[in-house]
Amino acid sequence: MAQDDAGATYQKVDADYFAKRGLTRYAGVASLWALGVGAVISGHFSGWNFGFATGGWGGMLVAGMIIAVMYLGLTFSIAEMSAALPHTGAAYSFARTAMGRWGGFFTGLCENVEYVITPAVVVTFITSYVNSILGLDPAYSPLIWIVFYVIFVGLNVFGLELSFKVTMAVTVISLGVLVFFWASAFPNMDFSRWALNIGVGPDGAAVELPEGGGSFFPFGISGVLATLPFAVWLFLAIEQLPLAAEESIDPARDMPKGIILGMLTLMLSAFMIVLLNPSVIGVGSFKLSTSLEPLLDGLRAIYGDTGVVLLGVVALTGLIASFHTIIYAQGRQIYSLSRAGYFPRGLSVTHAQYRTPHVAMIVGALVGLGVMLIIWFALGAEQAGASIGSVLLNMAVSGAMFSYIAQAVSFILLRKNATHIKRPFVSPLGIPGAVATIVIAVVTLGYQVQDPNFTKGVLWVLVWFAIATVYFALVGRHKLVLSPEEEFALSKGAGEYRSH
Repeated sequence: MAQDDAGATYQKVDADYFAKRGLTRYAGVASLWALGVGAVISGHFSGWNFGFATGGWGGMLVAGMIIAVMYLGLTFSIAEMSAALPHTGAAYSFARTAMGRWGGFFTGLCENVEYVITPAVVVTFITSYVNSILGLDPAYSPLIWIVFYVIFVGLNVFGLELSFKVTMAVTVISLGVLVFFWASAFPNMDFSRWALNIGVGPDGAAVELPEGGGSFFPFGISGVLATLPFAVWLFLAIEQLPLAAEESIDPARDMPKGIILGMLTLMLSAFMIVLLNPSVIGVGSFKLSTSLEPLLDGLRAIYGDTGVVLLGVVALTGLIASFHTIIYAQGRQIYSLSRAGYFPRGLSVTHAQYRTPHVAMIVGALVGLGVMLIIWFALGAEQAGASIGSVLLNMAVSGAMFSYIAQAVSFILLRKNATHIKRPFVSPLGIPGAVATIVIAVVTLGYQVQDPNFTKGVLWVLVWFAIATVYFALVGRHKLVLSPEEEFALSKGAGEYRSH
């Protein structure tokens, strides 16, 4: 046991500690690409479209382009850091080396909010699709949440290879569904009549223009900026890839390739969905601005209701892909903070047979479900059904923005203060790219505050931060372990990475 000059205590653990927390290497470039794209792809099926109500079609397009710049700066920065610091801790690991123990802890908390809450957001969209397909009463939504959590936590627990094979399958199928929709939409689109069918009413809110032909930017520049939080949904969670570092065959080589290929794939898909989904005859931007199943609306408009069940199941694939992959990320993120002692250590124990962080995934799923159920019963089924997705989305996006700012700051500090660290990949955007990420993330947060659901969501985030901070200050800080992330930070990257 040793105490450093910051008052933290590192406890000596035996070899059995890390033996019970072992992971398996499996992922190559293709698996990492699928993990990154799969995590995000649900945002091309649901969620992004709410931005039409604040920015119109042109506002949504430009907001998406601005957010794409933010994510390019972020992903190139992460690609450099993940190759240099190939630890499961990802954002926490980067910040721990760059900003010290508390910086790493708070960055890890921000990312924890994102990865615990994002699956909850996605499962609300899944439930909306299922209810629409089967004609179920929304009062039964909590049962559907539980069923999907049980199935996909189970798939993630029963082996890394199985998890990555499922990820690859659902990601490829999801992209296939999107390509099928794009091909179907092209001959059935009328851009001016339907995509430009939003105007501004006397109260400043969006109104439908029956004949279309509206402005590209009905709400002006302020509408573009107000749409930024919704455009985030087109790329949210691509940054989870470094969490797979200790399960990647060669993270220094493969992680940058996987992240960059994934980002390029998502940028193409984002442009196509923003252009085509509202342009389909009979759909339109105004209708999509409040829809929980925009892709299904587009497919119905093209093919009618005769195959609604089949169309609905097809449209579900993207949501399932993201739900599955973000549960993976949730487990690794909790695992890394627990293995180092920031969270209770028992959360990082891996399955004796499958070598997956099953405790972390189960606990993370229970917390996400718990938040959903509390909101559901506090607001009542009818009101909760209408607002729970928006409240949770605001929680996830706010956690993500703070995490992005911290990771970009970490990148800048590591560039300036740790020039000796070996960097197998160097970001071509460098410090300017990281600065752009910070600026856009700050602006996005500023406009997110204007959403009335933001306050409701942030209250929950602040409660979690308070509980976790008290735990770390009183308990965790005195039970730290020299995990790979901590070893690297304490040695200031002087030694080579050692896997336990």
